[in-house]
Amino acid sequence: MAVKKTSPEEKSTESVITVEDILGSPSLVPVQNQTPSDSLPKRVFSQNNNQGFNGFVDERVIPDAGLPTETVEGILDLSGIAGHGYLRPEMMPSNHDIYISSSQIRRFLLRPGDVITGQARRPKENERYWGLLKVEKINGEPVEKMSVRPDFEKLTPIYPKEQLVLETEKEIISTRMIDLVCPIGKGQRGLVVSPPKAGKTWLLKDIATAVAKNYPEVHLMAILIGERPEEVTDINLHIKEVTGGKGEVYSSNFDEPPEDQTHIAELGLERAKRLVEQGKDVVMILDSITRLARAYNMAMPTSGRTLSGGFDPAAL
Repeated sequence: MAVKKTSPEEKSTESVITVEDILGSPSLVPVQNQTPSDSLPKRVFSQNNNQGFNGFVDERVIPDAGLPTETVEGILDLSGIAGHGYLRPEMMPSNHDIYISSSQIRRFLLRPGDVITGQARRPKENERYWGLLKVEKINGEPVEKMSVRPDFEKLTPIYPKEQLVLETEKEIISTRMIDLVCPIGKGQRGLVVSPPKAGKTWLLKDIATAVAKNYPEVHLMAILIGERPEEVTDINLHIKEVTGGKGEVYSSNFDEPPEDQTHIAELGLERAKRLVEQGKDVVMILDSITRLARAYNMAMPTSGRTLSGGFDPAAL
């Protein structure tokens, strides 16, 4: 297959799609020093600004273009200073994570907490993780639709104007009492103060059931910090049952490091922010904020000051 040689006037309209373009970089690199057609591989992708794609790809520039891929999905977790990130299918770091390059993150303006769907290749000999080659969907929407979206930090907070009615059946008294004594509104924060073994977890489950039944359009999330594994399983099954599998549960058991417990809470919060940016209502149930504060107290370096109960002010 021959490659057309261009004159100096035509060079500005002919370009080759590089690996950065396939992996998400917005820049296009002009063709320079083209080799004769006999030495070019048979699969070459080039782009003409006037005619779009003509269907050729240079495998020397894109070494992974011909590798088999599989559809993957995970929640985006950024690595910090490095700029790249990982898609976490299991919420927490695992061997099933998918590496996503910094160029893709910049190209599609991805944010932590985004659920990414795309095509990934298997890890090579010297690699540990799968590599994401193509981003197909962001939070269940096409990539083009998510190019412009609001920033949660720039949204305007307002007082609640609509009540979340939690009453469901006459046999369930707990949620009826909440409606009468301490009603909860959309956009409001609520705190359950309870001594140990008083049934606060059952109350949270009743609230989750009421929200799922009365407001099926609301996205229900549960974040469990420092819980026993059997309680995590019980709440997870309950949330999936009442929401028809649409609810999300983020959990970190009591035997996991404090850094993991705080990280899963932050990742769940970022996920809720991304849903709000899409215009969705989200109800987040956290059990418990006391154990989360203890985890922050253990994970953060001491500041030399101590509050009552042994808490460092920086942890709060």
